[in-house]
Amino acid sequence: MDVRWEEAGWERLTGRTGRRRLPVWDCTVGLVVGDESVLLIDPGSCVREGAQLRAEAERLTGRRVTHIAFTHGHFDHVLGVAAFAGAEVYGAVGLDAELSTGRDGLRESAVRHGLDAAEAAEAADLLVLPRHPVSGEWTLELGGVQVLLANVGPGHTRYDLAVCVPGEREVVFCGDLVEESGEPQAGRDAVPAQWPAAIDRLLSLGGEDALYVPGHGAVVSAAFVRAQRDTLRAQFGVSGA
Repeated sequence: MDVRWEEAGWERLTGRTGRRRLPVWDCTVGLVVGDESVLLIDPGSCVREGAQLRAEAERLTGRRVTHIAFTHGHFDHVLGVAAFAGAEVYGAVGLDAELSTGRDGLRESAVRHGLDAAEAAEAADLLVLPRHPVSGEWTLELGGVQVLLANVGPGHTRYDLAVCVPGEREVVFCGDLVEESGEPQAGRDAVPAQWPAAIDRLLSLGGEDALYVPGHGAVVSAAFVRAQRDTLRAQFGVSGA
């Protein structure tokens, strides 16, 4: 592992990718480093946390973060985005409208889960909506690496996005479609009947040898992802293909 990344609290996955497990909710933040541009995946739970991530990413890469991808719209994955001024923001088609009308719900969810009320209110007020809706697949050219944004949902939410990075080993950032540090969470906005199919799409994108990065927890294998898919099928009574 690159010592500089490790000392900053980041895990280097490949030459182009890394990730950080944030405290409190164990939410994963991803980083993809191109020769010209830098993509950050899920910018944290509040503006303060986002600012810390921005500073760390700039220190590690020597450049500012130019692109942000939301894997889904839960507070711990989106409310830090205001710290990344000027970044282009991507999300599954429909997420922009949901976030636009759901600021109060995001704030309330954040406070209910333990975020300071003032920080939650600030982040909800300053929330930057995705300007680039992904309806199928979208390829980002970062310079030396092309990153695939794939609308694989619904599943964990109505608007789930995966980020796939080619390289010496494919890396798939799964958001909360896959969780390792706890059981997958199916809230009111989940679509359980389609969740296993969304995981099948993750597996088809990454393949057997990919590194799968869950929204919470340690990096996992294709076998772990398949097992979680089968558990969800059994839990929600969804038949296999």
